[in-house]
Amino acid sequence: MSGPGVDLLVFGPHPDDLEIGLGGTVARHVANGSTVGLCDMTAGEMGSNGTVEQRLGEAEAARAALGAAWRENLRLPDREIGKDAEHVVTVASFVRHHRPRVVAAPYWSDRHPDHVAASALITEAVFNAGLRKYAKAGGEAWKVEWICYYFINDAEKPSFVVDVSEHYETKRRALDCHVTQFTPAASGSAATRLNTPLFRQLIESRDAQFGALAGCTWAEGFVVREPVARPVLFRKP
Repeated sequence: MSGPGVDLLVFGPHPDDLEIGLGGTVARHVANGSTVGLCDMTAGEMGSNGTVEQRLGEAEAARAALGAAWRENLRLPDREIGKDAEHVVTVASFVRHHRPRVVAAPYWSDRHPDHVAASALITEAVFNAGLRKYAKAGGEAWKVEWICYYFINDAEKPSFVVDVSEHYETKRRALDCHVTQFTPAASGSAATRLNTPLFRQLIESRDAQFGALAGCTWAEGFVVREPVARPVLFRKP
């Protein structure tokens, strides 16, 4: 595992999920000087297109495009996330090792069962990582500031948005790295929801809408369970 201590730790159920949901936010944090670590929970081996080796290579290329410090893959079994009690231990141990200030996880309501399962697993593991008597994970207890949940497929009203207008081209470059998933179907590949132009349109229309509502060009939405404290009622203190 990479060295401990990151500002932001982003979990994605499959390679490409985190780029879809918060690629621009990752790029913005990197540009602001924050240390960002990325963690794919599976290698997406049950996906219709791409081998494991291809998908791992694409994920690393996307990491480089985003500028994150590192990217790791837990290699949990695709379509089996959270179905083994040891998965919670694995993620809790990962959190304790890397000691993030903030964790980003998929939103808990999504059309893809793996995204829902990953959200629940990460939430439980982050909680357990903070328990001093949770010895299964090893290492010292670590409490994160909070978990910010991002949208992959289904978007609802966010608690807040992050303006990623200056970093949207970086997000596009990161998405382009996932050639096996987003390139239009050719000979030998299967036609899927992901590799039609409409899927990219879906991502960008969501980010454009969040941006327009917030008064910027592009934005990514997040949901948190806790109230967000502000010092005053002025919009720009």
